[in-house]
Amino acid sequence: MRALLASSISVACATALALPLAASAAASPSASFAARSSSSSAAEPAGSTQSLPLAPLGATDRTLGAARAQGLPERNTEPFSLLGVVWDDAKAELHGTVQVRTRAAGTRTWSGWQDVDTHNQEHAPDPGTAEYDAARLHGSTAPLWVGHSDGVEVRVRPEAAGEGRATPGALPRGLHIDLVDPGADPDGVGAADEAEQGDGAEDRALASGARAGAVAARPYIGPRPRIVTRHGWGADEHLREPGYVYTGKVKAAFVHHTASGNNYSCSQAASVLRSIYRYHVRSSGWRDIGYNFAVDKCGTIYEGRAGGVAKPVLGAHTLGFNTNSMGVAVIGTYTSTNPSAAALDAIARLTAWKLGLYGVNPKGTTHLTSAGGNLYRKGRSVRLNVISGHRDGFATECPGARLYKKLGKARSSSARLQGRR
Repeated sequence: MRALLASSISVACATALALPLAASAAASPSASFAARSSSSSAAEPAGSTQSLPLAPLGATDRTLGAARAQGLPERNTEPFSLLGVVWDDAKAELHGTVQVRTRAAGTRTWSGWQDVDTHNQEHAPDPGTAEYDAARLHGSTAPLWVGHSDGVEVRVRPEAAGEGRATPGALPRGLHIDLVDPGADPDGVGAADEAEQGDGAEDRALASGARAGAVAARPYIGPRPRIVTRHGWGADEHLREPGYVYTGKVKAAFVHHTASGNNYSCSQAASVLRSIYRYHVRSSGWRDIGYNFAVDKCGTIYEGRAGGVAKPVLGAHTLGFNTNSMGVAVIGTYTSTNPSAAALDAIARLTAWKLGLYGVNPKGTTHLTSAGGNLYRKGRSVRLNVISGHRDGFATECPGARLYKKLGKARSSSARLQGRR
């Protein structure tokens, strides 16, 4: 999700319903590195994060260019399945390239060099919110799913002179790589449970509000789809900040891709989601996973940020437009790969139901007020498609060109599921 323009972030007001974050901030990950690992314990029943510092690589490798390059020589590690590069200042951008190669666990087989998406800041809390202002936020690349591994090598190369710069660029301070182990799947992962469907009271209350506010004589609400809850995919509730933060309503849905790669099986989707959750909280410093929902390539829908699937939970998915919106991330990278028909169908089913609860037409447009970003200044009222791509609110490649081109079909399908023509 490489940002197309330099980010220009201003401060906006906190949402009126925002709850305070925990008083104690996490220690800076650059403070001490000797392969720091937050492993499983009573407070953290599953998963771990290893943080390894990057150091100057020198100019001996001609493929790296200037001596400003940093990295990590080939080394053994504890097992992990997802990785990303993290740095101290959340407002600093990494202008350059990040490449990694990994070794399949228990083998001598190394992958080829893989590119890591260097821009993840556009997925972030809105400026001015308690979550954005928290001292624990850090800059980070997009996470990359690499499968069960026990070895890694990293190289980070800054932009050279002539790549839009008069002089070679400087890399952010405190660069390190975080290696995430999602832990073993708890019993029953992926299975529906009673809490997933609930007793319907919450849906009925919201539907009543939709009826009162909708122009149409009847509410257009699609059937509630099957949603795997956080319990269902094995979320460790000790990781996130306590409490929930809500906005007033849900007026729009922003579609994303996780940019974490497509080399996962559908049976691994829960592990990928647990890894992204841990990366968003422990590495990027957010209060919870950024997305409100996730969808895998087999069309399974997962609850994202905690707070209730029918409620207007404030996420951290579209910097500047998290208020009164929801973020839906398709697991994978869809820059040059087409999303599956099952994933598109899941987007349609989810939005038909969730937007319908708030009396919103998936084929319509709406207005959202920018909290500040690189496309729209703070306070500007912006007209957007009700189902938009991330790039509509922020200058970025997300959700990938191939997925973005399919959003028109998702809008039409969603509207039909609501009973609209």
